[in-house]
Amino acid sequence: MLTSTFGCTMSISRSGTGHLSEATRSTREYLRKPFARTVSWAFVCAMALGILASFEHNSRMGELKKESERLHLVASQRVNQHDAHLTALSAIAVAGGEQLPDLFREVSGAIMRFYPRIIGIALIPLDSEDVMMEIGVQGAELREQVRTAGVRLTGSPVLVRHPSNDAAYLIVKRSPNSESARYGLALAIDASALLHGDSDYWMRAKTIRWLALPDGTPLVVDRWRLRPPQFTRALSSSTQPLELKTAIRVTAFDLLPPGRVALVLATISLAAILLRASGRQRAKVRIAEARAELSGLETRLSHASRVNALGEMASGMAHELTQPLTAILAQTQAARHLAARGDFDRVTGVLEDVIGQTRRASAILERLRTWTRPQARNAELIDVRECIWVAETLLAGQAKELGARVSLRMPPTPLVIQGVRVELEQVLFNLIRNALDAVAEKVGSRAVMVEALLAGQTAVIDVSDNGPGVEPSVRDQLFTPFVTTRENGTGLGLALSHRLVERAGGDLTILDASEGACFRVSLPLASISRETSE
Repeated sequence: MLTSTFGCTMSISRSGTGHLSEATRSTREYLRKPFARTVSWAFVCAMALGILASFEHNSRMGELKKESERLHLVASQRVNQHDAHLTALSAIAVAGGEQLPDLFREVSGAIMRFYPRIIGIALIPLDSEDVMMEIGVQGAELREQVRTAGVRLTGSPVLVRHPSNDAAYLIVKRSPNSESARYGLALAIDASALLHGDSDYWMRAKTIRWLALPDGTPLVVDRWRLRPPQFTRALSSSTQPLELKTAIRVTAFDLLPPGRVALVLATISLAAILLRASGRQRAKVRIAEARAELSGLETRLSHASRVNALGEMASGMAHELTQPLTAILAQTQAARHLAARGDFDRVTGVLEDVIGQTRRASAILERLRTWTRPQARNAELIDVRECIWVAETLLAGQAKELGARVSLRMPPTPLVIQGVRVELEQVLFNLIRNALDAVAEKVGSRAVMVEALLAGQTAVIDVSDNGPGVEPSVRDQLFTPFVTTRENGTGLGLALSHRLVERAGGDLTILDASEGACFRVSLPLASISRETSE
C-alpha cells in the first residue's frame, strides 16, 4: 500500500505510469496554491463589483435623463402659457377703455388664481410717471425696469430678473406691440414653481436643479451648486428659452449597494466553492482509477526482488517479505488504536488493507516454487523517465513520512533503452529507497535528487542524497551480497540491482560526492534511439 501526499491510497500500472505521475503532479499543484486561488477569487469579485458599479451608475444616469426630460417638457409647456396670458392682457389694455382697470384686474386675478407661479402683473405707462396698475407687485424699481424694457423693446418680449426675488423673473411686452406702444406689460414669474411636478424624484437630497435666464443669470439653484451639470437644455419656448440644468450626486453606497454587494460576493464564493469541490472530486476520481493499476505494479516490483542463486533464495524472500509484514504491523497497530477510540467505521478499511498485505505476503511465498524454474526475459523498449516516475510515486509515502524532498531532473525527450521494465523499476526503487533510508537520521533538510541525462549513446541516471554518505570500509564491497551498512539491512538490494543493470548491458557504480552518496546507473540506448540521435 502506498500513501500519497494527499493521504490517499494510489494505484498505477506500467502502462499508466506517465498518466498517474501527471495526474499526481497537477493535483498537488492545485491543492498547494491557496494563494493563487485567493487572488483569482479576489480578481473575479473586483470585476463583478466593477460591473455592478457601472450598472448602477448607468441606471442612475438613465433615470436622471428620463426625469430631466420630463421636467423639461412640463416647464416648457408652462412658459408657453405665459405668451397667451400676455396676449390676452395686452388686448384688454388696448381696448379696455373706461372699464380697463376693473376688467384688467379681474382677468389678472383669475390668471394668478389658476396659475400660482404668476406672482404679479403690472401695466406701466411708457410716457408717464403715474402708476397705471400693479397687481401682486409694486415698487419704483420694478416700474423702472418694466418702463425701460418697454421702451427698448422692438417686438419680442424681454426677460429680466425680478428686482426683489432671485427666484423670480419678469417677462415684459409692449402694448400694443408696435411703434405706438403706450404700456409696458409685465408678468412676474416664480421660476421655482416652473420646476414643480408630480414626481417625487426631485425631492431626493442628492438631486440638483438649475434654472437660469438666457444670459446666464441664475434663478433657481439647488444644493451642491458647484457640481457640474449632467443634463443641460433650454426650454422649448421662443420667448422664454430659460436654461435648465440638472445633476445627481452619486456616492459609493449608491454604486455599491450593500445588499447587492453581499449577493454578488455570496454568488461568486458559492461558485468558487463548487468549482473547487469539482476539481477535488475529479482528482479523487483519477486517483481512484489508478488504484487497481498500482497493485499490479507493486506485485511486479516484488517479483523483481528475487535472487538468481538458490543459496540466496531464503534471504531474498525475507527481504521481500519485510515490506508487507511491516505494513501489516503498522495497519494492525492502527486498527487497535482506532478500536480503542471506538472508531469502528475506519477499522474496517484498515483491516481491508491488512488483508491485502497478507495476500501479498502469501503471493511472495507462492513464488518460492517457481524461482528455480527457468523464465523467459521479455525485453522491450523502455523510456527511462517513466521508470523514474514509477519509483518516485511508490516511495512518495515514505518520503512524506520522513519529511524528505525527492527532486526529479529529466530531459524533455525520451531516453529509450532495451531491457525489462520491471527490473529497471526495481533497481531505481532500491536506489531511491536506500537514499531515503540514508537521510532518515539527518537533522535539518532531507533531500534526494534523481537526475537522468544523455551522455553520447548512453542513458545515465544519478541518484544522490545529502545523508552521511558511505563508509570507506565498505565502499568497495557495496555490490557484494549480504554486505550492508544498515542495522536491519539484508545486503541484497544493491547486489540484486547491480546484477539487473549488468543483465541490461549497463553498469551500476558509486561516485565520489562532497556530501552524502551518489549512485550512477549507465545503460546503452536502444538501437532505434541511436539512429534517431545520429
